[in-house]
Amino acid sequence: MQGPGNFELSRRDVLKLGAAASAVPLVANAQQAGVDAAVMSSVTLNVNGKTHTLQIDTRTTLLDAVREHVQLTGTKKGCDHGQCGACTVLVDGRRIVSCLTLAVMKDGAEITTIEGLATNGELHPLQKAFISHDGFQCGYCTPGQICSAVGLIAEGHAKTADEIRELMSGNVCRCGCYPNIVAAIEEVMHGASAGSSS
Repeated sequence: MQGPGNFELSRRDVLKLGAAASAVPLVANAQQAGVDAAVMSSVTLNVNGKTHTLQIDTRTTLLDAVREHVQLTGTKKGCDHGQCGACTVLVDGRRIVSCLTLAVMKDGAEITTIEGLATNGELHPLQKAFISHDGFQCGYCTPGQICSAVGLIAEGHAKTADEIRELMSGNVCRCGCYPNIVAAIEEVMHGASAGSSS
């Protein structure tokens, strides 16, 4: 295509120019509507036994508050849509996906991340079991898997391997380590039940 001043414009160049031109009014309208205006709020989060008072945008997720503001990066950002479970943490002992939870909703809550499971340098039994059963490959999903498994055992609903699989189905392992993960959870779950019955 012949452009002004006798230089050639490819089809790709025309598409790029058109896309750029159409984006300008959208950005201007968004700024006029105040879409980018942050509303700040003070939030107190008790993370792994330590109190953190944060000044954050009210749109900040619990995941981003923990990773970006508290600087605990063990909790992973996977899909950011609540579908993979990589961001699972414990809030007041219950497992939640932190990417779908606003930090302001958990003001004053007790939050446990993967970093908070070990006690006095001693790994949590599930952390040990994941190691002994090779319950991970790349390890990206592992913090969420372990936090979810801690919550699952505390809930007390799972009794069989099938029930573990069902109740852990919100945690995706792209490496396919599911049999090893289930074995690790079973070991700790049965150990915990044996300990409680003695």
